[in-house]
Amino acid sequence: MAALVKAVRLSGAVKNVSMFFNNCSVSVLSNTVIPTTSFIPSICLQNSYSTKPPPHPLMEFFDDPKNWGQKNVKVGRSWKLDELRIKSNEDLHKLWYILLKERNMLMTMEHAHAQEWELFPNPERVDKVEDSMENLERVVRERNQAYHYLETGVHGERPVKTVNDELGLRRWYQLRQHAIPKWLNSSYRNKYKFSYGGYAVAKFLRKFREKIWICKRRERNHRRAIVRKIFRRFPNVDVEAVREQYPDVDVDKAMKCRRSASHYVPLESDGLPQ
Repeated sequence: MAALVKAVRLSGAVKNVSMFFNNCSVSVLSNTVIPTTSFIPSICLQNSYSTKPPPHPLMEFFDDPKNWGQKNVKVGRSWKLDELRIKSNEDLHKLWYILLKERNMLMTMEHAHAQEWELFPNPERVDKVEDSMENLERVVRERNQAYHYLETGVHGERPVKTVNDELGLRRWYQLRQHAIPKWLNSSYRNKYKFSYGGYAVAKFLRKFREKIWICKRRERNHRRAIVRKIFRRFPNVDVEAVREQYPDVDVDKAMKCRRSASHYVPLESDGLPQ
């Protein structure tokens, strides 16, 4: 009960003090001149502040509101290697996160348009951002390799080797250190199986090699047909230039082929009846 009485007295005292200061401020303002703008700090006159609340961080996953509903959004091209090579490591680091945020925004807007069954404007923007990120990674890798070559004499990349997967196909495998030996690491043996066998795998490899051989033969025959067409349309063409342009084609054999013979009009000197 005593605590309640003390709280009531304290609240009354605070109320009296607030009323006293309010009365003082009113009396002072009534006897003084209203200050002009010269008394206001200059920083307040430069519009360098805003009363609007800052945007929510999740809004960075969405495009600029002025582009919503637009069928065409004007964008630039991707970053080139020559432009990225002249930038510092700090600029590349900042640019990487800018591109990463841009890619996340574009993927979010693309998903939103797909849910609304609408056409996503300028879908090539995603390809441009990904090309820029690939070029940036290539530049960083070049600098990393140059540094390691200068300091240690090696490229510094993770070593790789060619292995056979479960289907017998050759692929690259990046080596790395493991805390557990290979013959004791069951998860490693189950994930990476560098061996193959069985009738089904052998049949697949036979069909796969046959397909590769057919594709190579089709490409070779296509180049031969191009050379024969050149000799048929241009009988006086430079043979050395054709041989340099198509080094894997037997140019002499293509010249003797009957498909390379061009059409001509018989003359009187040929001894043929007119």
